[in-house]
Amino acid sequence: MAYEDLIYEKKDGVAKITINRPAVMNAITPTLLSEMKAAVLEAGKDSEVKVIVLTGAGRAFSAGVDLIALGDRKLDRGKVGPILDDPARELIQAIQDVPKVVIAMVNGFCITGAMEIVLGCDLVVAAEEAKFGDTHARWGLRPTWGMSQRLPRAVGMLKAKELSFTADLITGKQAQEMGLVNMAVPLDKLEETVQELVKKLVANSEASLAAYKYLYNQGVKDTLQKGLELEAKSEFDIKDTEERLAKFRKKD
Repeated sequence: MAYEDLIYEKKDGVAKITINRPAVMNAITPTLLSEMKAAVLEAGKDSEVKVIVLTGAGRAFSAGVDLIALGDRKLDRGKVGPILDDPARELIQAIQDVPKVVIAMVNGFCITGAMEIVLGCDLVVAAEEAKFGDTHARWGLRPTWGMSQRLPRAVGMLKAKELSFTADLITGKQAQEMGLVNMAVPLDKLEETVQELVKKLVANSEASLAAYKYLYNQGVKDTLQKGLELEAKSEFDIKDTEERLAKFRKKD
């Protein structure tokens, strides 16, 4: 499929989806959101793809919603409206539903709506120089893509409130310290670090990782007891167990 605002690359079991609007810091538009969803779903259906990586071209992962592109559209009661809300929620849901690990590779600015997309990913690797921030309050907006629910689950309620109430930007290194990202590394090591992480993931059972992803994402929605019941009752089509155990036994 041809994309207008994305670069879609597939190599060595990895689908790399790059937001490609560097002239406007990869600012988010309805078209971009729809294309990202389509690309994630394309990668999800491709049996050759084992891991999906999301990143941005140039100096930003994304600087957030393209407010200029919204023109004179009235933002009622602090909402950007369904023109953005609907495709954004669909994209984040696709990221969470796709049975493959989705890594956000945050190379630069990752602001507000972009951060909400990243919070929907499975793993996050950032450049130490990257900038994260929730600036809804700065512009008289309120979150509608999941920030108020996913951010406190990632960093704790106090830190989430601090980030949202102050609208301050933090570095990738600070984001790692508070648990917003898995790893923060120098920008010139970012690609290499993600590649090393991908190798570790690909070495494991793809079906097992899909099962884990489902159980984590579904279990967190309910109580511990309900989550335990879900884990106990769920069935998954994992076909490489015996093959992997046979290799383990052979080592002995």
